[in-house]
Amino acid sequence: MVRTMKTKAIIAGLTFAMVGCQTLATDGDVAARITNPTDDSRRALQSAVNAALDTNVTLANAALTDSSVLTIERNPPRSMENLPAQGRNMDMPMQFRLVLNNGDCVLIYTADDSRRQLADTSCVAE
Repeated sequence: MVRTMKTKAIIAGLTFAMVGCQTLATDGDVAARITNPTDDSRRALQSAVNAALDTNVTLANAALTDSSVLTIERNPPRSMENLPAQGRNMDMPMQFRLVLNNGDCVLIYTADDSRRQLADTSCVAE
């Protein structure tokens, strides 16, 4: 009986420690921007955005080089004549934040707070 209580206490303590470590991993986030973009870093950013949105988007070569925030708006609906449909587009734009965390460039999709490390990418704090 005493042994099972000790085991449960140890498991609870380890679980708490692991959860605490995961929370601390985001504490080092600092807003960042990409420096010296290369073809590889552009591919890494493109791949991360496409994966987060589950679709292909087109990004500017200078995306995230001047700011830590990337905003993507949906294409407006079109009429049969391929003209923009009348009325207001009420869809919220999609937004990403670039942060520097322990020397890594990390892209955060603000809709679900998912995090993707950008390989082959150098960034500096804003």
